[in-house]
Amino acid sequence: MNRLFALLLLSTLATARAASPHPNIIVILADDMGIGEVSHNGGKAPTPHIDRLAAEGMRFTDAHTSSSVCTPTRYALLTGRYNWRSPLKNGVLGGTSPCLITHGETILPKMLETPGYRSMVVGKWHLGLGWSKLAEPAKAESGPTKGAGWQIDFTRRVTGGPCDLGFDEDFLFPASLDMAPYVYLRDDKVIELPTITNHFHPNRHGPAVKGMEPEQCLGDFAREARAFIGREARNSDPFFLYLPLTSPHTPISPSKEWQGKSSIGKYGDFLMETDWVVGEVLAELDKNGVSENTLLIFTSDNGCSPAAGIPNLEKKGHFPCGKLRGHKADIYEGGHRVPFLVRWPERVDAGTTSDRTLCQTDIFATVADATGAKPVESTAPDSFSFLPTLEGET
Repeated sequence: MNRLFALLLLSTLATARAASPHPNIIVILADDMGIGEVSHNGGKAPTPHIDRLAAEGMRFTDAHTSSSVCTPTRYALLTGRYNWRSPLKNGVLGGTSPCLITHGETILPKMLETPGYRSMVVGKWHLGLGWSKLAEPAKAESGPTKGAGWQIDFTRRVTGGPCDLGFDEDFLFPASLDMAPYVYLRDDKVIELPTITNHFHPNRHGPAVKGMEPEQCLGDFAREARAFIGREARNSDPFFLYLPLTSPHTPISPSKEWQGKSSIGKYGDFLMETDWVVGEVLAELDKNGVSENTLLIFTSDNGCSPAAGIPNLEKKGHFPCGKLRGHKADIYEGGHRVPFLVRWPERVDAGTTSDRTLCQTDIFATVADATGAKPVESTAPDSFSFLPTLEGET
């Protein structure tokens, strides 16, 4: 009798483990975080929340971006297409650049509309926006008028932004945090108009919101991400959150609360604050009881940037790109081999590791398989599902 009960219990647990057809999906994309930055890979700045993902999910040791710089990687991740298929053949976009993704391309949230997902992007966009232009460039209300962006009409909604491409909501910074304009957008509309010239990079002056500082951004993104998860967890529909952070990319700007926390200086402090954002997401999932059926992916857009001061970090025992040759913006593995963690308690065994080679383009097909979405055949031609690997198939 006891044996029969045990078998029935195991059967019930197995059924429950595979019972949820539409998991929530979260993709957290760090900015310029090398494979050796996280403490479970030997990094000297504590990253307990990212380490928790590794302990409670699957760690991929041979994961790659399709490029070693920002914009191309983001294009590839959202479309499932190698970045060379886009019109951008080298470099990255700026904060005032036009849209890179066209209406004819299906991105992740658009694919997820059919199975009924609500979606939001919070953080760094860096894929171009359709800004409206003024007949004559504006001038700063006080101080000098310098840099790119003063020809933009910030009172008008942008076109070709996340909401036009398939996201239901957005809260975003237009590009890298060191690129003007220094403004936030919500649902493709600038929240507060820029009135001064500022710069978060010595050579990138431009329109800025008065009082906006880079140190506030991670806190703002964490708050918006938690709010979205909290709202959607109360609804019956599944949700998709794309959370591309602005850290640890320059400007290296940990908030006051995190300054002096690490043993390797300001950059280490910034890594720790980046990890804190991951912890905020996990806390909100736990708070709302939706952790078990949430497929959460954590990765980075490329390897560590030389701007972080790699030689100095290595002297302190912190090797941002591990033992790999190269770094951000070059062809070697240190530029495109990145952390890649997947946590999905209902379906992925805790503490597992895979040496399967994958590219971030593969996220698209994997999410499609996990959710039952059926994209048209021509969509995401460079994406191959790793769901069987997540489920333990060899």
